[in-house]
Amino acid sequence: MYLHKSSSLVFILAVVLLTSCDPSKKSMVSPKVDTITSLHFLGEKDVPYNSLYNNTTIGGLSGIDFDSTHNIYYLISDDRSAVNPARFYRAAISFSPSGIDSIHFTGVQFLLQANGNVYPNSNADPYHTPDPEAMRYNPTNNQLVWSSEGERIVKAGDTVLENPSIIMVSPDGKYLDSFPLPPNLQMQSIEKGPRQNGVFEGLTFADNHTSLFVSVEEPLYEDGPRADVTDNNAFIRILKFDVTTKKNTAQYAYKLEPVAYSANPATAFKINGVPDILSLGNNKFLVIERSFSMGRLPCTIKVFVADLNGATDVIKMPLKNAGTTFKPVAKKLLLNMDDLGIYIDNIEGVTFGPALPNGHKSLLFISDNNFSGFERTQLLLFEVL
Repeated sequence: MYLHKSSSLVFILAVVLLTSCDPSKKSMVSPKVDTITSLHFLGEKDVPYNSLYNNTTIGGLSGIDFDSTHNIYYLISDDRSAVNPARFYRAAISFSPSGIDSIHFTGVQFLLQANGNVYPNSNADPYHTPDPEAMRYNPTNNQLVWSSEGERIVKAGDTVLENPSIIMVSPDGKYLDSFPLPPNLQMQSIEKGPRQNGVFEGLTFADNHTSLFVSVEEPLYEDGPRADVTDNNAFIRILKFDVTTKKNTAQYAYKLEPVAYSANPATAFKINGVPDILSLGNNKFLVIERSFSMGRLPCTIKVFVADLNGATDVIKMPLKNAGTTFKPVAKKLLLNMDDLGIYIDNIEGVTFGPALPNGHKSLLFISDNNFSGFERTQLLLFEVL
């Protein structure tokens, strides 16, 4: 999602030196990921603004995934074919005892439509312009899946309705297939269905890659209001798809936290939503909540462990005014990145990386700089405890 950060704000970044403990002195037993108790911050690495790779501008990195077999990271850009054609990157990321040592981009692929052409920008064809947000690699078939938020512009004489999408591609970006949308996720000109720029932001495979879970960033119109600075029962949906049949088999209600800070002025843009999810196994997930308010540059990023076990399947149920007729996803706060004491930007993607020297899993977050010099492309590395 594009966050409307004001270019008039003065960007001041305080460099904070953090010392991480030696992971070799910790237990050599790798924890089960569905029983994560905490995340230990190991370090940060930024991609310089407007870095170039193979004649493309690196920016808008909204999703990250790790292919452990080939030691490749996939990073999707949310460029709506405005700077360069919609695309994703391959990268190699190396760690050191002090955190992230380096990131080297090793490949770029344009995402292709079913007709084999690159995607158009909004000036050329606003009805087929993508809004890429998330990407995951499936090692069982050597394919990638990516999501687009589509578009919803409803104005007199200027209505653009483009459905969100979940698309499978080959590693060279060629279109293979797509997941059919359930009726409640189709764009409409009335206030029903998804909101603009608040749809498919998170993807994760689960159940040995037989299930695909997809998160909606903000509440559907019929599910109630967007998150506000006070608790207003803002619920988003987490959708489960069967990878073989591609059918949406269940939907679950996940309650958002309030927006972390009031906007300045109070009527200005503010948001709290879910930009990514990551399977932990046993129907448990890491869920990122990203809050931003005009008047301050940093984002407030909270990471929760969500448990779908026991949650109500709300696939046929609008959530607005539903009261206690459904049980939402259980959630527990794992990390508030405000507590790290460093500047945190627009975190939009998360993936497990390779094992650390002590056998513990690594976890990487990526931020989307929106192609803005006021924002940063951050990689944050954590040890899973």
